Amino acid sequence: MAEDDDAFSDLDSGDSIPLFFDKNRHICYLEMMLELLPSPYQSQEINRLTLAYFAICSLDILRSLDRVDKEGVINWVLSLQAHPQDEAELSNGQFYGFHGSRSSQFRQNDHGDAIPNGSHLASTYCALSILKTLGYDLSLLDSITIIKSMRNLQQQDGSFMPIHSGAETDLRFVYCAAAISSMLENWSGIDKDKAKEYIINCQSYDGGFGLTSGSESHGGATFCAVASLRLMGLIEDDILSKNASSCLINVPLLLDWSLQRQADTDGGFQGRLNKPTDTCYAFWVGGVLKILGAHKFIDYEGLRKFLFTCQSQYGGFGKTPEQLPDLYHAYYGFCAFSMLEEPGLNSICTELGITNSAHPKL
Repeated sequence: MAEDDDAFSDLDSGDSIPLFFDKNRHICYLEMMLELLPSPYQSQEINRLTLAYFAICSLDILRSLDRVDKEGVINWVLSLQAHPQDEAELSNGQFYGFHGSRSSQFRQNDHGDAIPNGSHLASTYCALSILKTLGYDLSLLDSITIIKSMRNLQQQDGSFMPIHSGAETDLRFVYCAAAISSMLENWSGIDKDKAKEYIINCQSYDGGFGLTSGSESHGGATFCAVASLRLMGLIEDDILSKNASSCLINVPLLLDWSLQRQADTDGGFQGRLNKPTDTCYAFWVGGVLKILGAHKFIDYEGLRKFLFTCQSQYGGFGKTPEQLPDLYHAYYGFCAFSMLEEPGLNSICTELGITNSAHPKL
């Protein structure tokens, strides 16, 4: 760790943040986040699995998975899966995926009474991503239970709830369902025709996608729509080099909307019209352009300069320049640099948000 420790030697020197990808410092930051989360994350305890996903998949991008106790993490993730008592429980309308943390996981009481099951689609996506990243064979999972019970979450309009007890339905959870199906190589838990129609109906007049039909176009929602269609095999690889007019969605309008999200002033991407640029949209919108085969139109140099202004002297990335780092923006900053082909980083499978070494099939 001597080399990593040296990365902190200039913190008190008053120097400006260096305009280079400070890999050693980023690794130190991520190791610290794995060991002890700062107190501002207390309100996110129920999402502990998601926070672990950001840290572990970041280390994979940085080619530093040797810093992770793989067996310990795998056992912890597996312990968060919800299981029905018997086959009959699969028809009770519940979802048997993964819990976000111990605080949403409850076992039976002494009388054998049923305990509420709080497993969540997003937590399940994060769990499977971690397991694949750490080399766990997903065929060893009780994946049939996950897939069968996931059907309970899809609505008549094709959208998905994240949890069986009821919540908002939008493109985020359509994406989670598609990613889960892709990683488990089993699409029987989704009515793909209904999901496809829901996605198509979320494309707005300006080419972007809103989280629901008729809502404002948003970078994150647009990624969820395009990545879901790609995972379902409904968008061809490098669609722009083929007949884009045959695609289910309006690709030229989508391309125009996406490219307009990169600001001329600082080179970063914004998530919506008239909003400030933000580290995470370098992935959300940049990823859309990557899937469409249009990443060559990105101003790479401008984007790199913006991301460097968001790179923290403590490691990681903040939301905007001069903000403290957080795991969410750190992870998507690393994803963005991977897409920018930063030397020394693993390439990512854009559609799934994990590295190609973790998921080589795409």
